[in-house]
Amino acid sequence: MNEIRDTALIVESGMGKAYPLGATVTQDGCNFAVYAPDAKAVVLCFFNSDTEEAVSEHPLPEKTGDVWHGRYSGVSAGQYYGYRVERGEGGLHAVPTDKLLIDPYAKKISRAIKWDARQYKHDSQFMIPKCIVIDQNDYAPSHVSAPVIPKHKRVVYEAHIKGLTKLHPDVPKEHRGKFIGAAHPSVIKHLKALGITTVQFMPLCSFMPEPFITEKGLTNYWGYNPVNFFAPEPRYGVSDALAELKSMVDAYHTAGLEVIVDVVFNHTAEAGNGGPILSYKGFCPYQAYLLEQTKNGELVYSNHSGCGNTVNTAQPFMMGLILDAMRHWVSVIGVDGFRFDLAVCLGREPQEYSKKSGLLRAISSDPVLKERVLLAEPWDIGPGGYQVGNFPSPWLEVNDKYRDTVRAFWRGDDGVTADFATRLMGSRDIFHKGHRHISTSVNNVTYHDGFTLHDMVTYAERHNLDNLEENRDGHGHNLSANYGIEGETNDEQILAMRERQKRNLFATLIFSQGTPHILGGDELSRTQNGNNNAYCQDNPISWMNWELNKRKQDFLSFCQYVIRLRQSSSLLSELKLHDDTFTLSRNVKEINWYKPDGSDKASEDWNAHHNKAFGVEIKGCVTGDQKPEHWFLCVNASESDVRFHLPSVIPRGGWTMHLDTRYSSLEEQPSICIQKVFLQASKSLTLFSFSQFSG
Repeated sequence: MNEIRDTALIVESGMGKAYPLGATVTQDGCNFAVYAPDAKAVVLCFFNSDTEEAVSEHPLPEKTGDVWHGRYSGVSAGQYYGYRVERGEGGLHAVPTDKLLIDPYAKKISRAIKWDARQYKHDSQFMIPKCIVIDQNDYAPSHVSAPVIPKHKRVVYEAHIKGLTKLHPDVPKEHRGKFIGAAHPSVIKHLKALGITTVQFMPLCSFMPEPFITEKGLTNYWGYNPVNFFAPEPRYGVSDALAELKSMVDAYHTAGLEVIVDVVFNHTAEAGNGGPILSYKGFCPYQAYLLEQTKNGELVYSNHSGCGNTVNTAQPFMMGLILDAMRHWVSVIGVDGFRFDLAVCLGREPQEYSKKSGLLRAISSDPVLKERVLLAEPWDIGPGGYQVGNFPSPWLEVNDKYRDTVRAFWRGDDGVTADFATRLMGSRDIFHKGHRHISTSVNNVTYHDGFTLHDMVTYAERHNLDNLEENRDGHGHNLSANYGIEGETNDEQILAMRERQKRNLFATLIFSQGTPHILGGDELSRTQNGNNNAYCQDNPISWMNWELNKRKQDFLSFCQYVIRLRQSSSLLSELKLHDDTFTLSRNVKEINWYKPDGSDKASEDWNAHHNKAFGVEIKGCVTGDQKPEHWFLCVNASESDVRFHLPSVIPRGGWTMHLDTRYSSLEEQPSICIQKVFLQASKSLTLFSFSQFSG
């Protein structure tokens, strides 16, 4: 790619065009267009691409409607630029002309942005990274075909670019923590061996660590504080973050893996009143953000995100920008879908949520976007912000009720057995039959914002002192347990119970109807030392440790095996019931629920608080020339062993055990066939299939 060195050659060559927005390379130079409806003047600034020193300024010569624009010869791919805006004096959104602004449509930026109060106070050009002109022809869509993953076979794996690779022994040191490192064959080999189909990367857009944590000497590791919705985060690039990200996506597609990206369209790093002016506050503050008046008449930013501001996604420019950004990530970068952080913010018009909002409708009907994976975190902290089950089909939704119920059940809490059974069957009380596909519920027992799976069974309380907030941050209601000692221990009895509970939680996740979501590193028994809010920990607390002892290797093998079981079965991954009109096809003959004594469970049995053991039988239909599947799943969350009477079978048949979580390794697990009675260990899950004897 050509980089401008002699900016003396840049001259204004015409009024240019208002669209497309951003910097667009043409045959005779470059067109610049930016939305700034209330500006008195917009100044385009060029910078040296080696030193980032300012070299020239050019007031944009024309305004069409709300868009300022101009065309400049002598500009090509690689040119560094930014903007300054002249606005009216006074008011909430007065913008000093010494604030350099990032183009909201910039596709690349020169470096990671780090808060520096001293530099920002005067001329912010020394703190602000520069936008980089790109030629779209240099980033043509890939010829590598994306995999086609049936929705019921999707298994999501949440990963962080740096956490995934920073300690990986096979990744070259210079590639660790980078897109290139995440594409290393050894990393992809691990993901394929685990059996997942889809990698959900935590935010990849450019972001800025918040001033308050920067001043403490910490950083924003997760990246949920965006500066720009198009440009990839330079921290993850070696020389060209955009090209390297595209190559990473190609590598995953070649391996048969989907890539979805966690996007933060609900707020930006400009925060609220008193927050920095980085981009939108300079160009279009009244349009970009939701505003409200206090009781004393003061105009302030609405804060439904908890991060100081809320993007006004109902405003036409911001809606268009989000749609354009999503199309860019799909068409240019090649991603297969999106996980939307605090997605309720996307449906507020302007303050109240509606699943029929303009943006949600536009995404669901867009020819480029509607077939992509659309996964909502269905809440925010604003009024009416909890909307689980209330996003339009075919959106998927993170299901926190699943998480809490499964944790509580295996911890041994009273009164959750009926709810546990409902979660196991796809949470159809929330995602109703006939209206939503059974894969809609995105089930998880762990997520990035909480305990890891290992810590879930090791710590009863959060231990977040390293975050320097006196252990006040992070959720206090974790439904976790330590089984005798808080934190790590050498007590073999405690360790054995913790490992069993990890197996119970993971197996439940994989065998539940819906879309399983695995927190990356759980399969490696990753610990954060009890920190359940490690957003500011860019260190081994957050990085995946690839050194495995036998106990950790046994658990990894268990995870791989359980996922293989799910993927080898049509029933374990998707139940097509007769009373579910969402699809026409059926694969289930009947589902029966049993008490341990073999009798049917009645309504009063589900309501008994002490009842923590049951079995579910799933009989499949004959489909084509395939023999019908026939499964029996037993769970026992009580403190005592239970004698289970398995469902009656024909004389020449029996139940083959596929899984028993009482055993610490797959090698220990017996391969046995049982005809009637089975001793179910306390705190264990067992899976059988029916087999007819030959002869």
